[in-house]
Amino acid sequence: MTTPFTTPSDVRQASRSGSFVQPTAGCAPGFIQANMMIVPQAQAFDFLLFCQRNPKSCPLVEVLAPGQQEPACAPGANIATDLPGYRVYRDGVFAEERSDIAALWQDDFVTFLIGCSFSFESAVMQAGIPLRHVDQGRNVAMYRTNLPCTPAGIFQGPTVVSMRPIKSRDVAKVVEVSGRFPLAHGTPLHVGNPQALGIQDLAHPDYGDAVDILPDEVPVFWACGVTPQAVAQASGLPLCITHAPGKMFITDIQG
Repeated sequence: MTTPFTTPSDVRQASRSGSFVQPTAGCAPGFIQANMMIVPQAQAFDFLLFCQRNPKSCPLVEVLAPGQQEPACAPGANIATDLPGYRVYRDGVFAEERSDIAALWQDDFVTFLIGCSFSFESAVMQAGIPLRHVDQGRNVAMYRTNLPCTPAGIFQGPTVVSMRPIKSRDVAKVVEVSGRFPLAHGTPLHVGNPQALGIQDLAHPDYGDAVDILPDEVPVFWACGVTPQAVAQASGLPLCITHAPGKMFITDIQG
């Protein structure tokens, strides 16, 4: 897949205008992409503790002050408008998907930016390892697992993973390359048998798009920043706002 967006500001401006609503895989290569979780200040400490206890799933890039919309990692950006898609959860139930959340903003909102595995993909491809969801212009496949997160306060629930088919001969290389990016979940959580993670059918991901796995490939699973969305549902969180799966905030941080 080719993208016209080579800089983070290009992606953010196109998202703000509503002209870009697609997954951000392949966009602005070399820059850190971030999952997003917004909670009211009353729940912010518990969620910060949750991230500290689950660093593989929730590597923190930045935590904004209550009510703040401009992150230090992207001066001039606006958290409420500059993602290609947002999801709103109320009482643990997915309520709606929106192109911006400016009308929903509250002065007590605390935004957490969490590293994303999209950030290591350009390095993986530069190492000569193709990624099928990028080549096909699809969202990465994501699955809820049977691996529980370490709870914190009201926050508890399952680990979510992203999956990429990798040729058997390239698995060691992809582990080494992704391991250079601790803010992007780092090395895989699991290689091979999906049933070991409680995943019954790779053809039916919980989030994103399924891709084929060829005979010379194995599924490789990374911890995923969509984990907070599954946790919001499992915890019955009264209100939170997240990125839509695969539609990240792109920072100005080079990774």
